[in-house]
Amino acid sequence: MAEVVYDSASRIYTPGAKPAVNKLSLEIDDGEFVVFVGPSGCGKSTALRMLAGLEEIDDGAIRIGGKNMVGVPSRDRDIAMVFQNYALYPNKTVGENMDFPLKMRGMSKEERDKKVRAAGEVLGLTEFLDRKPRALSGGQRQRVAMGRAIVREPQVFLMDEPLSNLDAKMRVGTRAEIAALQQRLGVTTIYVTHDQVEAMTMGNRVAVLKLGELQQFATPAELYDGPRNAFVAGFIGSPAMNLYNVPVEEEGVRLGGQVVRLTTAQRSAISAAGINTVTLGIRPEQWSTNSTNGAEKGIAAEITVVEELGSDAFVYGKLVTDPDQTIVVRTSGRSGAHIGDKISLYTISDELHLFHPDTGERL
Repeated sequence: MAEVVYDSASRIYTPGAKPAVNKLSLEIDDGEFVVFVGPSGCGKSTALRMLAGLEEIDDGAIRIGGKNMVGVPSRDRDIAMVFQNYALYPNKTVGENMDFPLKMRGMSKEERDKKVRAAGEVLGLTEFLDRKPRALSGGQRQRVAMGRAIVREPQVFLMDEPLSNLDAKMRVGTRAEIAALQQRLGVTTIYVTHDQVEAMTMGNRVAVLKLGELQQFATPAELYDGPRNAFVAGFIGSPAMNLYNVPVEEEGVRLGGQVVRLTTAQRSAISAAGINTVTLGIRPEQWSTNSTNGAEKGIAAEITVVEELGSDAFVYGKLVTDPDQTIVVRTSGRSGAHIGDKISLYTISDELHLFHPDTGERL
């Protein structure tokens, strides 16, 4: 086990072009489970491959356990990687697949068998050790791939979208297994995914990347409650945060023909930024259909889609005064909302998020 440090690490594929990973700096604690997340092309897999030694580090450094990895071959970094495709040998049994990396190290058969059995017990694969991969489900094959990494007892586990080939139900179960397994083993783990729900439910901390640059590195709760910029606000959360560019008025901002009141601190932040428009962020669950002030007039919206999820429902719609502006509201699954209904929406001032309209930075 070891601490991992990215120290202004960059990967530049084409000289003069924008780096695929640009001066990435973050510190990952010993034994921590960290997730890299972001849209396609954001550099998350490249950052992982730089750590693994599969991509060069063109600038800066990456350290594992205090040792600089620049120029160190992948085989000498004491890491184990689990890929999206399981990369299992079809002609070998489960036990032989897990045994193979130890055999290549020249380990004795007795010691290899001991490690394979131990990993099989941890992963619930004991009864499958004599089976070939074709006789296993996708989730079981992924566990075999993880077992092959576990038996090596590396300093760091690297996982590159390992659940992408699984169906939705199996993904939910397997991600819980991976998170629980990592807690038991206590090995520093870096996990790459494009699925922000996966990131939020698995990682101790999450690194959000965009166009090769780190946007925010924080716990899931901190990302959700205090996104550093509008990109993180819109990316983290399912459905995404409602974001509107709105004009500033004396008591607040104008949205949907109504004034959304802001707190004194919020108005002061806008004034300090010297702006007359602001990006307003409202999470779907932060809308209310009940006024907290009897004199307040709600924002009129028309429902266009209702997603029934059982205990909850997501209501999609458009503002009556500005049909180009859409809304997403989280409600009770038994609210009785229907397509075409008109609703009035209210906000709670101290739950609103404000961002600079040009830079996207949080105010």
